[in-house]
Amino acid sequence: MHKIKNLIVGAGISGVTLARKIAEDLDEPVVVIDARSHIGGNCFDERQAGIMVQRYGAHIFHTDYKDVWDFLSRFTKWYPYQHKVRGLIDGQIVPIPFNLNSLYQVFPESIAHKTERRLIEKFGFNQKVPIRELRKTDDKDLKFLAEYVFEKIFREYTLKQWGLMPDEIDPGIIDRVQVFVSRDDRYFQDKYQGIPLEGYTAMIGKMLNHPNISVELKTPYQKSMTAERLFYTGAIDEFFDYKLGSLPYRSIRLDLATFNKPNFQKVAVVNYPCNYDWTRIVEHKWFLDDRTDNTIVTFEYPEAFERDKNDRYYPIVSDMNMKRYNRYLEMAKKLSNVYFLGRLGDFKYYDIDEAVARALTFF
Repeated sequence: MHKIKNLIVGAGISGVTLARKIAEDLDEPVVVIDARSHIGGNCFDERQAGIMVQRYGAHIFHTDYKDVWDFLSRFTKWYPYQHKVRGLIDGQIVPIPFNLNSLYQVFPESIAHKTERRLIEKFGFNQKVPIRELRKTDDKDLKFLAEYVFEKIFREYTLKQWGLMPDEIDPGIIDRVQVFVSRDDRYFQDKYQGIPLEGYTAMIGKMLNHPNISVELKTPYQKSMTAERLFYTGAIDEFFDYKLGSLPYRSIRLDLATFNKPNFQKVAVVNYPCNYDWTRIVEHKWFLDDRTDNTIVTFEYPEAFERDKNDRYYPIVSDMNMKRYNRYLEMAKKLSNVYFLGRLGDFKYYDIDEAVARALTFF
């Protein structure tokens, strides 16, 4: 490959956002390469039997960042989808995060009513209470609720998702587990929520549709490739040939299944914290309200990431792993005109809006 002005490794949302900004705002040529046979990274979706299937697991766009919403809205219209998650708890399909509706489903009405009153008195209505905070309370009723949610929703799910016990994972992950003192069944409360009306792949394709941008798929990055500026959204440890050791990730095995009936479940995502080996089932037709006689679902089985066997999904954050990442970052700072960003480059889990915001800020 001849020396080019800007080379971006990775055609996921981070690399594509940056490519568009360089091409449009700086009027400079950009080459985007990706080892996969498609654009979009893990946001890739495609229609199968009339259903838009998200091939790498559920991706729901939600944000409070107006600049991110406005930027992406240039390349798509939105289906105003409000995400609702359910979980199988003691034989009941209840809202997740656990809220007042969940409370009345799993407990007798007398206990639920007393617990609701205690929650509102202590924390107020429409408040999200981290499970760690709830477990520290002196109120025996609230402590009972906290232990119930911790055991039934978090503990077993964590073991499946991360292969670790709750006390072995980053406390920030525990803080995502909350009791929502509300009747709001939505998983997110962001101002802007939706699914690209023609899918994520179509949206990302429009982002790449610029005369200054060229895309080369099935093209892994090689050290022989030269550019005035290199933007790398792949794994930072892989870039440095694992000289300091591997940064650990969890992966997911995704098993697609087709059922000869209009629907498999009543919402797009149902979690299974304590039952079965999968963590959740995703029914794809809910995202864009596709109407078909059949339905397609994905069973998600978390597993350890193994090089050349499966894909990196979730960075395993710990003090030791962050120290290793920071040492890689120090190596990166010594390189001239080489920059790292994105989920793998930053060794950080991003929601879609956070990845876009990071790329816009980086630009």
